[in-house]
Amino acid sequence: MRQYTVGLVGAGKGGNAIYRMLKSVQKVKVVAVCDCNPNTPTVAMAKKEGVFVSTDLRKLVSLDRLDVIFEATGDKEVQKKISELKRPNTAVIEAQAAKLFLALLEEKEELLEFKKVKGELEIILNSVSEAIEVADNNGVIKYVNPAFSRITGIPEGQRINKNIFEVSPYGALATTLTTQRPHSGHRTKVGGSGVEVISNGAPIVVDGKSEGAVVVFQPITDIIKLMEELQKSNTIIENLYARIGQITGSKYSFDDLIGRSKNFRSTIEMAKKASRSDSTILINGESGTGKELYAHAIHHSSVRRDKPFIKVNCAAIPESLLESEFFGHEKGAFTGAVRTKLGKVELANGGTLFLDEIGDMNLFLQAKLLRIIQDMEFERVGGTQTIQVDVRFVAATNRNLKELVRKGAFREDLYYRLNVVELALPPLRKRKDDIPELVEHLIVKFNRKLGKCVKGVSSEALQLLINYEWPGNVRELENVLERAMVVVDGDLLTHTQLYQYIGQFDSVFGNNITEIMPLEKMEQIMLKAALDRHGDSLEGKKKAAQALNISLATLYNKLKKYRTSID
Repeated sequence: MRQYTVGLVGAGKGGNAIYRMLKSVQKVKVVAVCDCNPNTPTVAMAKKEGVFVSTDLRKLVSLDRLDVIFEATGDKEVQKKISELKRPNTAVIEAQAAKLFLALLEEKEELLEFKKVKGELEIILNSVSEAIEVADNNGVIKYVNPAFSRITGIPEGQRINKNIFEVSPYGALATTLTTQRPHSGHRTKVGGSGVEVISNGAPIVVDGKSEGAVVVFQPITDIIKLMEELQKSNTIIENLYARIGQITGSKYSFDDLIGRSKNFRSTIEMAKKASRSDSTILINGESGTGKELYAHAIHHSSVRRDKPFIKVNCAAIPESLLESEFFGHEKGAFTGAVRTKLGKVELANGGTLFLDEIGDMNLFLQAKLLRIIQDMEFERVGGTQTIQVDVRFVAATNRNLKELVRKGAFREDLYYRLNVVELALPPLRKRKDDIPELVEHLIVKFNRKLGKCVKGVSSEALQLLINYEWPGNVRELENVLERAMVVVDGDLLTHTQLYQYIGQFDSVFGNNITEIMPLEKMEQIMLKAALDRHGDSLEGKKKAAQALNISLATLYNKLKKYRTSID
């Protein structure tokens, strides 16, 4: 049986459909595809199927024994060039004729095998940006469009003919097949992929008979992008805020804060009272005392619990980006601003904005933040429109803001605006009665995480934990227990296992350890303790040098000297 050799020029949407149809015709052999864009789905498909692919029209036209060239671009210049370069015995079917040919083939396939999902419908489904997946009544997947593979990363060949009840049993498609009812706004992860999506599913009914179901979905990240582009429409923004609330919410409540000591419980009671109002709250406490957990719990206990909880780490964002992160920017406000972006303040509208490490915010931004707290209004970077918001502010710091005010590094008026309600979180060394309960809670947590069956700690180990001063507070306690549980083989943590992580500091901070060691070893211990407490950043090293009563240069020299031991 003679086959007609065909070359396709133009691999866009129309070319994609023509390519698929030509491949389904037994007497036609597609031998070459040409398109100026080498990244189209058709080009990728052709490469995979061993078809010659090129971006150079001359190479396609010069191929031997080419019976027909399908020109699918509709471009007059392309048609002219093909006419000039083609061999005399090669026929050319231009765009309009190609469309007619395509329509005939579609009609043929509808009448034969692919009446349900092929033909004209396939062209439409292949062109939409949302992912589409179709299954029959038995759950066998019959079709996925290119957007499905783009969004999930799952190739078409690895999905077709699989059963939806096996690969994604909790998704909208399986649910729709089971209930035979439409489902909208279904939030889940795509089976076989970690992509989180919002799905809409519907049964497929032909002539009153159920033939299966279809699901249409898009990733949650696309919803956020949509919010940025449509923020001028108040109605659309309000709907999108509801979706943002599904993504950003408080993770912890007051039930997650462990402890029964008097000073800890008094702080909890103060936080609960403060959560009932909209007053700004300033949370003071050393690193590792749980300031962020308190902020989550306050939001969770407030009337704003169903609205967004947005966190901004003022120390982690470069100063050049802080203003844009806070207030957003208009398209074209600066180089790289290719679209309008909503800032953290606008995203938190109706909810809570948590300002972590507020003491590290620069004075310029402090002035703008003061205006928002006072007037609840701002402008985006590069914008002129005043935007009204309703936001509850919770700030946290491990620095002495009063001292920063005296030094001129923090605005006094902003300090008083933030410090309407002050929560001073006690360090772990001042609530040691809570250590047994915290240890029990953390062991349960790490048993789940690490797959261990540790039942507790020995009495000597517990006494060791209680005697230690915990400069890193609860975060350090959590770190010590996790490190010990990673290597433990039994069901009980002993003081010997814990001592290697905290025992070296007990000679300095504790009362029960009397180990004598070389002065160089002591110096290494003190350097490590200072860096653990104040951090490894430049600011942290300055504080560490001040605490050790040495210059910053001396600190760097000693770190270089003991680099291996301290690391």
